[in-house]
Amino acid sequence: MTDIAEQMLQRGRRARAAAEAIRLASPETRSLALEASAAALRARADAILAANAEDIARARNNGLSEALIDRLALNPARIAAVADAVAEVAALPDPLGRETARWTRPNGLDIARVSTPIGVLAIIYESRPNVTADAAALCLRSGNVALLRCGSDCLSSSLAIHAAMVEGLETAGLPADAVQLIDTPDRAAVGALLTGLEGTIDLLIPRGGKSLVARVQAEARVPVLGHLEGLCHTYVHAAADPDMAVRIVLNAKMRRVSVCGSTETLLIDRACAPTLLPRLAVSLEAVGCALRGDEASRALIPSI
Repeated sequence: MTDIAEQMLQRGRRARAAAEAIRLASPETRSLALEASAAALRARADAILAANAEDIARARNNGLSEALIDRLALNPARIAAVADAVAEVAALPDPLGRETARWTRPNGLDIARVSTPIGVLAIIYESRPNVTADAAALCLRSGNVALLRCGSDCLSSSLAIHAAMVEGLETAGLPADAVQLIDTPDRAAVGALLTGLEGTIDLLIPRGGKSLVARVQAEARVPVLGHLEGLCHTYVHAAADPDMAVRIVLNAKMRRVSVCGSTETLLIDRACAPTLLPRLAVSLEAVGCALRGDEASRALIPSI
């Protein structure tokens, strides 16, 4: 067994040990950990920005495109948004122990479906450091352990963010191993995760480009929660408030065009298209968005 394989196996075993503590932790304890993590992210903002500057400098030296660098870049407002998102997760109703369905069989057997933690989630993602906090927070809220593997482009930033999440865990008296970040860029670490680390991983979640997802789905020896390309749609209903529709469409497309959740297709109800589509087009073009339309759209806006 190679050094990387052995290190990864030990990580898996520590994650499995931490899963029991997280599963048994009260909702209040997990909320405290998340609230403390959000506070730590704010307190460590300067250190996170310094680490992010290292990542950006390395990315430019490696010839990454400006679009990819934008996905990687953090600033005070983005760090504040990451901390706010963790705090919002802390405030969510606890999902564990909820009865989602109940039925009785003809023989009188009473069956209930109750939400429980999955266990250890291995999450592989690329060059967006905020995912480190997002994934850790969602796992903790749902009583799961997170084993995180970020892209090498955002490793310094992710390590700084991970330190804040660990501080939150320790503040709440929870094991630091409940959120682990693999600290090597060696791709052998991904291969080790795909094996399932001798049964210590319950679910693999790839978040990234098509090639990453395809590799995970092809090679993983544990269950995978995958996805395909973005192809994100925004639909405008005939009854939509026009001012709200403009704000939502602009935000969905132009807030950050480099991310996979940016709107790529706008669908609009034919009943409101004659009046609302031209207004939407003017708003989008005013901020630099290029539009392409089908025949019906071009009949309303010949310039697209």
